[in-house]
Amino acid sequence: MGEAGIAAVVAAVVVAADVIEVRDVVLDRRLDALCADGWEIWQRFDDTFRSRHFHPFVPADYETARNLLSTLRVPGRRFLEWGSATGIITIMADMMGFDAYGIEIDGALVATAREVASRHRSAARFVVGSFLPAGYRFRTRDGDGRTGTIADGPSGYLELGRALEDFDVVFGYPWGGEEAVMLDVMQRYGRSDALLLLYGSDNSARIYRGGRETA
Repeated sequence: MGEAGIAAVVAAVVVAADVIEVRDVVLDRRLDALCADGWEIWQRFDDTFRSRHFHPFVPADYETARNLLSTLRVPGRRFLEWGSATGIITIMADMMGFDAYGIEIDGALVATAREVASRHRSAARFVVGSFLPAGYRFRTRDGDGRTGTIADGPSGYLELGRALEDFDVVFGYPWGGEEAVMLDVMQRYGRSDALLLLYGSDNSARIYRGGRETA
């Protein structure tokens, strides 16, 4: 390759790098706006509803989720959020290039998530239902079948048109007693190579594959 050819290749690489940088800047701005919107929605909800009535919805820290998902970005990866609430994390995943879905038992929260998705031009899809597959039964060694879930309802997978094994990455924010159920569901119904991300109240996230926590 002559000098002219080498110069052309270098120029093409520089242009490609500039394009990627511009895309990242645009994505960061969209994610910043989405997170700000999410915290505003939460504050209004907390002020106008949770101040008078109990409601289990408490959001994960969006920056923690954002940083975690950014390390898992692969074009075409399918993402599912269990208990997607107002949809911020699922929409975040969609913006990052995941094929993103959310299951939420509270229909009012699903309506909010769909509004937020529309406002931010996101293709993330949300359905009302339980993250538990149809027919699932949880049993501990002592026979306790309580799942720790806040509410019961029909499984959301039928409306999604996808089974749990179709997803590459699953995100959940378990309530007390619910973590064992999420791990059990993933082991029994998820793919062995899929990732389960469990967010904790200490703003940390643990990553599991095949039922085992990764390093």
